[in-house]
Amino acid sequence: MARSDDLEWLYRDEPEVEPTRVLSTQEAPEPQYAPPPPPPRGTRVQSPPPPAPPQPTRRRRRRHPFLRFVGTLLVLWLVFLIGTPLYAWFVGTRVESAPSGERPAAQPGKTVLLVGSDARDNLSAEDRARLGTGSTEGRRTDTMMLMHTPAEGKPVLLSLPRDSYVSIPGHKKNKLNAAYAFGGAPLLVQTVEANTGIRVDGYLEVGFLGVVDVVDALGGVEVCPQFDIDDRDSHLKLSKGCQTVDGVTALGYVRMRKGDPKGDLGRVERQRETIGAISKKAASPMTVLNPVRYWQLNMAASKSLARGDDTGLGTMVAVAQGFLSTVTGSGLSLTVPISDDNAQTGAGSSVIWHEAKSQEVFGAIASGNTTALESYR
Repeated sequence: MARSDDLEWLYRDEPEVEPTRVLSTQEAPEPQYAPPPPPPRGTRVQSPPPPAPPQPTRRRRRRHPFLRFVGTLLVLWLVFLIGTPLYAWFVGTRVESAPSGERPAAQPGKTVLLVGSDARDNLSAEDRARLGTGSTEGRRTDTMMLMHTPAEGKPVLLSLPRDSYVSIPGHKKNKLNAAYAFGGAPLLVQTVEANTGIRVDGYLEVGFLGVVDVVDALGGVEVCPQFDIDDRDSHLKLSKGCQTVDGVTALGYVRMRKGDPKGDLGRVERQRETIGAISKKAASPMTVLNPVRYWQLNMAASKSLARGDDTGLGTMVAVAQGFLSTVTGSGLSLTVPISDDNAQTGAGSSVIWHEAKSQEVFGAIASGNTTALESYR
């Protein structure tokens, strides 16, 4: 059968395709590479930094849920320990205490006047009967102490007997506690500064209920009377020897005077003893580790402790350190030197300071160096 020209395309022979030929490396064309131009003459060539060593891969450890829980509790506990006293500080009572007029210049160390007020105007009839305070009108101070933290030497807790016969600015001579009755805290601070030459940096005042509330918040404190006590005026009856007392009994213990053979001087000794017992128990681990007691103590202090308007937090920290030192025996607990504890004056039976010795004590505190006061312990 003859092939049609129209179908020639179907039957025509295609040329054979030449198989792909692999070039050898010798036959492969060389790449055209132009080396970089040399750097200008005088140019310092820096070599490239060495490659960083490979970092080992660390497997991330997952914290155990229990450890994370314990860590959270510790943080919360620390916040509670710091935040509670700060809160008590800011919600506490403030009183005007800075005196007017000329005052001693600033002195080394910190000195705070601690006052126990016997004011009864804020007590109900029930409280007066329970505490045995009586119904005497007016405001007096049962306790006056200077807590001094020196620049050099040991801290000093110095008691000033309430019946001390001193000059009161604007009121001639009278008993020291009368200054508070005449002009409140400002006149009392001014009187102390005028008769001692010591600059008072802070002021703290605690009332009858304050002593009771603080002692009860601590679960009682230990006191050690040196003789049997049966005093009707302070509603106090105690046997000789160490024992734990509640707040009402502790208040009677620091107030009792007529049943003490030493009178006012014996009372200041018991006041220092009780303050030391309170400070010691407040700083004990059981108080810090017991959240209920810790909270109650701080709240009792905030309600019953009034601070002067110029008394800062730093001053309070210095006071706390000074109290702890006197409690542990590393500080000095003193009474102003006395020459006559039963002098008859225009104000009645009074306490007269020893002129030379008292000035030596006051001068050491004013200088901020208490190393010479060891002999007055």
